Amino acid sequence: MATKISVSNAFKIFGDNPGAAVELLKSGASKNDIQEKTGQIVGVQNTSFEVKEGEIFVVMGLSGSGKSTLVRMINGLIPATDGKIMIEGSDIASCSRQQLRDIRRRKVAMVFQHFALLPHKTVADNVAFGLKIKGMGAAERRKKAEEALAQVGLESWADSYPDELSGGMQQRVGLARGIATEAEILLMDEPFSALDPLIRRDMQEELLELQRSLKKTIVFITHDLNEALILGDHIAIMKDGRFVQVGSAEEIVGQPADDYVAAFTADIDRSRVFTAGSVAAPAEAIDLRSGGARDAIERMQALGRDALYVTDGERIAGAVTYRDLTAAAREDDGAALKEALISDYPAASRTTQLFELYPLAQSGLPIALVSRRGRLEGVVSPEAVFAKLAGSEEEAA
Repeated sequence: MATKISVSNAFKIFGDNPGAAVELLKSGASKNDIQEKTGQIVGVQNTSFEVKEGEIFVVMGLSGSGKSTLVRMINGLIPATDGKIMIEGSDIASCSRQQLRDIRRRKVAMVFQHFALLPHKTVADNVAFGLKIKGMGAAERRKKAEEALAQVGLESWADSYPDELSGGMQQRVGLARGIATEAEILLMDEPFSALDPLIRRDMQEELLELQRSLKKTIVFITHDLNEALILGDHIAIMKDGRFVQVGSAEEIVGQPADDYVAAFTADIDRSRVFTAGSVAAPAEAIDLRSGGARDAIERMQALGRDALYVTDGERIAGAVTYRDLTAAAREDDGAALKEALISDYPAASRTTQLFELYPLAQSGLPIALVSRRGRLEGVVSPEAVFAKLAGSEEEAA
């Protein structure tokens, strides 16, 4: 995938002598050292990352970590003190005002925490506001506003006013405004943090659903790690103006970079972070056309397993257990494999979250991981699931 946003060694210092503060930071001084010695405030320090086309890149941090400063640097609302901020080849940190205006109009849209709706304008006019700034005609603006509102389920509220809408609906209007501009990049600064928990969860699900069809490039700012884990293709944990760790949800929770990240992830529900693929073992299946009961028994003994999947070409024929097979093989090895087949076996995909495997694990059989084409891609034992949830997968390996 193409890189849409590339940030290299970005710094933001607030104060009257930012250059000196940057040099001190580069020589190893801390954020607190800078403030004590120079009075300069470090907003962002030496931050580098890339955001690929179509991904949701989440920046997560506590208040004062620099995350909101960073997202405003990306669209030029706050100028960088040092470093490069590239959007499709244009450096936001050094481009002219006209270039910056063009980038904001054509490529980047911002969705704010407190909706930023104009109370005296209708919902449709709020959505179309950015299009009016672009110089688009009234009829076309209205059409695009209605289309965007339909995507967030608010087409019937086009002629209402913001104060007639709930908080969740107002945030949908803010999202529709970003969609209407047809900008490929959405910058979202804690857009759901002012919402009630249930409405917030609904908005997270709605954003993910929209993203499946829109495939925007999104930088999403939040102070909530659960939200970051739900939404982020990649997640950056920010502290004192710098990134402590960048990775997938599984990497952040499973391999925290330091004690700071580990403390954040300690109480996370691991069953909603890790997927079946993260605990899968090779299938090691046996094919009906080339193996018999004794072959299957020997395979299970070698693998230390008490069950094995059987295929018939690329199709899964079923599963057999060591106990059933040893009993059947004594009578007739030739037919025993087919006769011992269990056709009602538990199955999931590699992307199935671990909490969804709980009922499947009760069958006593390893869970078959099946591709969209029906091929057996691996197996998951109940023991591997529980070891992962306990954070002790190494001991179980």
